[in-house]
Amino acid sequence: MNASLLTTVAFTGHRTYRGEAAGELSGLIRRLHVRGFRTFLCGMAVGFDLAAAEAVVACRASLPGLRLVAVIPFEGQERSFSAADRARYARMRAAADGEVVLAAGYHPGCYAVRNDYLVDHAALVVAWYDGSAGGTHYTVRRALRRGREVVSLCPAFPLASAEPSLF
Repeated sequence: MNASLLTTVAFTGHRTYRGEAAGELSGLIRRLHVRGFRTFLCGMAVGFDLAAAEAVVACRASLPGLRLVAVIPFEGQERSFSAADRARYARMRAAADGEVVLAAGYHPGCYAVRNDYLVDHAALVVAWYDGSAGGTHYTVRRALRRGREVVSLCPAFPLASAEPSLF
C-alpha cells in the first residue's frame, strides 16, 4: 500500500441511517486522526455517507490536515434525493477538499464502481452495516477480502476487522 492509502479512510453505510452513532462517529474520526489518518473518502449517498461527511467537516477546524474527498459515482447523483438531502449533498460537496466524479451520467453498476473505488483507495473502512444485503454489504465484504481494517459502528452487527478465509 502506498503512503496516501495508508492514511486514508472510506465510509460506507446504509441509506436508512438516522444519526444513531453521531457522537461515536466524531470520536472515531478523532481517534483515527491520532493514528495518522488524514483523508476521508465519502460516497455521498443519503444516510450514513452524508452524516459521515458532516462529521469530518465538523472535526476539521480542530484536527490539522483533515481532508474530505467526495467520491461521486456519477454527475447528477443527487437528482433523486429529497430536497433536504439535495441541500445536504450540495453543502458537503462544496465543503469537500477534493472530489472524484467517476462517470458523467448514471449507468448500470456505477454504484459498485464507486464502492470499489472507496475500498481500493483506503486502508480502513468505517461502516454503518446492519448485516442486510445491498451496496454496504458488498463494500464491507470487498474490504474484508482485500485485507482492509473495517470498523462497524452499528451495534446490531459488529464486525471483526479481518474475516478468516480458506482461499
